[in-house]
Amino acid sequence: METYELKGEEYIELIKLLKIMRISESGGQAKMMVDDGLVFRNGEPEFRKRAKLKPGDVIEVFDYQIRIK
Repeated sequence: METYELKGEEYIELIKLLKIMRISESGGQAKMMVDDGLVFRNGEPEFRKRAKLKPGDVIEVFDYQIRIK
């Protein structure tokens, strides 16, 4: 499991996280992953591309797990 630490931010948007963590190559690809139901937030499918991820959230995509800290 990887960790993404919010530094001075209250939250990070889902598609931005997917790009920063290099899970997607572009914003368009990140949006398609969300639309296709491939992204899970705390064990539940997340279909909101701009969902605000906060500390304690866990995102799962394919074999990646990312905890927001």
